[in-house]
Amino acid sequence: MQEDKRESDPWIVTAAVVLVVLGLLNLTSTGMTSHAVRHALFAAAGLGLMRVVSRLRMGDLRAFGWAIFTVTTAMLAAVPLAGVATKGAQRWLDFGIFTIQPSELAKLAVVLVSAGLLAAGFTLGRFVATLAVVGIPVALVALQPDLSTAVVLVVTAGFMLVLARVPLLPLLPLFMLGIASLPLAVLFLRPYQLERVHVFLSSNADPSGAGWAEMQANIAIGSGGLWGLSRDPLFEVRAEYLPESEHDLAFASLVYGWGLIAGIAVVVASSVIVWRAALAARTARTREAALVAAGVGGLFGIHALVSIGASLSLLPHNGMPIPLFSYGGTAAIVGFVAVGLVLAVRRDGVARPLWAPEPRRRRRPRGLSVGAVTVTALLVAMSLFTWQLQHDRGADLRAMSDQQMMRCIRLPAERGLVVDRNGVPLAVNVAEYAVAVVARMFDENDAGSRRRLASLLGISPEEVTSVVRERGEGEQDVVVGTVAPEVARRVVDARLPGVLVVPSGRRHYPYGAVLASVLGHVGVADEHDMERWPHLALGSRVGKAGLEKQYDALLRGSDGKQCVYVDPSGHPVATGERVDPVRGHDLRLHLDVAVQNLATDALTEAMRKSRGDLGAAIVMDARNGAVLAMASVPGFDNNVYGPPADLVALAAQAQTPGPSPLLNNVTQTAVPPGSTFKIVVAAANTQYPVLAPESVIETGAAYTYGGHTFRNWQPMGPHNLLQAIQWSDNVYFYKLGELLGPENIAAVADQLGVGRRSGIDLPGEAEGFLGTPANVGSIGATWYPGSTLLMGIGQGTVNATPIQVARWTSGIATGAMVTPQLAAGYGPDVVPIPTAEPMRLPFADRLDPVRAGMRASAAAGTAGQLAELPVPAGAKTGTAEDPSAPGEGLNAWFSAVAPFDAPQIVVSVLVRGGGFGSATSGPVVKKILDYYFPRPPGVLPIR
Repeated sequence: MQEDKRESDPWIVTAAVVLVVLGLLNLTSTGMTSHAVRHALFAAAGLGLMRVVSRLRMGDLRAFGWAIFTVTTAMLAAVPLAGVATKGAQRWLDFGIFTIQPSELAKLAVVLVSAGLLAAGFTLGRFVATLAVVGIPVALVALQPDLSTAVVLVVTAGFMLVLARVPLLPLLPLFMLGIASLPLAVLFLRPYQLERVHVFLSSNADPSGAGWAEMQANIAIGSGGLWGLSRDPLFEVRAEYLPESEHDLAFASLVYGWGLIAGIAVVVASSVIVWRAALAARTARTREAALVAAGVGGLFGIHALVSIGASLSLLPHNGMPIPLFSYGGTAAIVGFVAVGLVLAVRRDGVARPLWAPEPRRRRRPRGLSVGAVTVTALLVAMSLFTWQLQHDRGADLRAMSDQQMMRCIRLPAERGLVVDRNGVPLAVNVAEYAVAVVARMFDENDAGSRRRLASLLGISPEEVTSVVRERGEGEQDVVVGTVAPEVARRVVDARLPGVLVVPSGRRHYPYGAVLASVLGHVGVADEHDMERWPHLALGSRVGKAGLEKQYDALLRGSDGKQCVYVDPSGHPVATGERVDPVRGHDLRLHLDVAVQNLATDALTEAMRKSRGDLGAAIVMDARNGAVLAMASVPGFDNNVYGPPADLVALAAQAQTPGPSPLLNNVTQTAVPPGSTFKIVVAAANTQYPVLAPESVIETGAAYTYGGHTFRNWQPMGPHNLLQAIQWSDNVYFYKLGELLGPENIAAVADQLGVGRRSGIDLPGEAEGFLGTPANVGSIGATWYPGSTLLMGIGQGTVNATPIQVARWTSGIATGAMVTPQLAAGYGPDVVPIPTAEPMRLPFADRLDPVRAGMRASAAAGTAGQLAELPVPAGAKTGTAEDPSAPGEGLNAWFSAVAPFDAPQIVVSVLVRGGGFGSATSGPVVKKILDYYFPRPPGVLPIR
């Protein structure tokens, strides 16, 4: 009770000072030292005025109010004529050393004048006069336009009417009219104000535009935690991202820097002012004084609710300050004057009690306690909402805070090498490095740094400055030169600030066209690569074809990064985290480059002699599928792909006449396999026996079926299976195909990999085609009675790639199907890359008659040239009719396995348009096998 009788009120003064101190903390932590000094000076001036106003006699209150109103109205009228404009609105008057915002003073004027007019009680005249007088500053403020302040003035006038106990009958129509007219305010809003409303109403506002303030406020509050981030060395940079951190969003800024504790302190201080003003109103000896004190409390409460609500995105971003806390000289002085008025009311009420007081119920403003409780409850609810935001989204918002101020420059990893089985390099990195500078962190005006960098690069300091300025606009890093490894090391050792050294990323293929279709090439990642590898950085270099693409994840390594912290305009301000790149793994192949060179040379020679237009040769380990050589002619130079690509050379390659050199003919060219398919038909006869292998049937020069004549490649006598394979008897296989039927042939052919991809570790493999009566319609063909006969000799609707021919050749020779694989292992210790286990054929034990025919062909048949080898071989030749082939339209095939008693390798060769298989492709196979199985001195050939 004793406290209530004191003339002074240390609680409200302390609360006011606390708000000022918290505002100063906010300004200093965000780097606004000059603002903090000005705010402190304004606060000191305000404290002086508060002291003066607190001595005001209540008899002078009305005159004081009208004086404030008159000055305010005059200044508001002067704003359109001489005001300072911002964002299309004129709100300030510039007096040289300071500026004044009259609309802040208008809030206090409305409270004072309304209290003076309504204190004598309600009459219609006083009611209308109050509306008319208040309407003047409202209209002048709205014309600036400052609609948020105009709305506050209207609300202030409204609660003054309520506090003055104006009957509800005239108030309700007035309030309904105000609510109904709110949509019309849209017509007077500026574009930026409309954007703020849109952000509040829309959940998908553009964060980079109108939604920026809302997003940054959420980040600030959510990241602040309990004690804030002001001790973070980079907090000033963080704070720069929050707009209006000193004024409109000062509450969010304070929580960002000093935590939830500081935010609660603002809420508590504002609540204390509201309650102490309410208590002063209860002790006032006049109604006018009570209305003034209650109005001041209401002003503080409204400002706190609206400003904090905007910081929490509960209300539209409205530019409303918290008096004494938010930066602003006019608002600070007006706030202290308002507190002084509350102190004057209290002093008058305590020191000079009424001799004949009115009933307390009549004297007290209406709804005083309810209003104070409501404001306090809403402020507490907002505090809880702040805590919930931090609890639920704090970690994510802190991550957003870190992410938005950080820009990371990719440090590309060196790509791993590709080597053959003996360690011979097949794909290497060009020994050069790019020297780059981080724009705006490397000071080109620093003569020392510029001179040292220029000296290391072998250029003039002026050239360094020119490159950085010309290329640095809008770029994080600028390449200023490309250097050799020894120079790169010296640049790194120089430790120049803002200078990075990264590998150039250019790839070199020493064997060029010999291995281009196998190795592929590297290029800059596009949208398809981004889909395949979602975490790729823009500008990453990835494998685009061949093994470079297939094993990109192994070869590419892991890029590093050099991060820098940037301000909202994108200027780097500090160095951040650095993660060094991790070099990619070296990839070792099963491939033997010596065998590859031999196969390519032999194939090229065969094509030259036969005038074929493309060729393919595959050398594969028959035991496990390891690919020892894969030659494809014509080839292309994959060195022109860079990156950067040699566009002239690429265009020249694209215009090369004939078949595309970009295809790997071993895996991507599917043509009729011809007689090499006969061993597949023979294998089908072991699974679905229709003709005993030892049975001898008439063959001859042709076979007539369904009114059509199907010719042999030369007249032949009666043959059994062995002889038919040995001499590639077409008529025998016409008849065998007819007996088996297309379904039985297709069933076994499918198990031997016909019409299916082999599974080799290369992208873009063709699957060929295995036609049957059930599926030829899918390619627009028709199954005729003679189609089965053509199927029996590998013509018609059967297409296969050389690698498929190699697989069925080795599968029949060994009884198991292997999956071809180029890669053997990776890393310095050559960690093995698993290969698929060979799959044993269900009819493997019944294939001896077919094998005998293949052995006979190599010993003394169409493949008889292999009889000179020092090891036994088995083979099948093929001469296939192909309308797409040049010349006479004959594809030359030859597929062999050796040693035949314990198969080690299979060699299959195709020359499209090469004529007879034994004459054109046979010598290629022979050269490869001669190399693989060199004949010891004095050893005779095995026949």
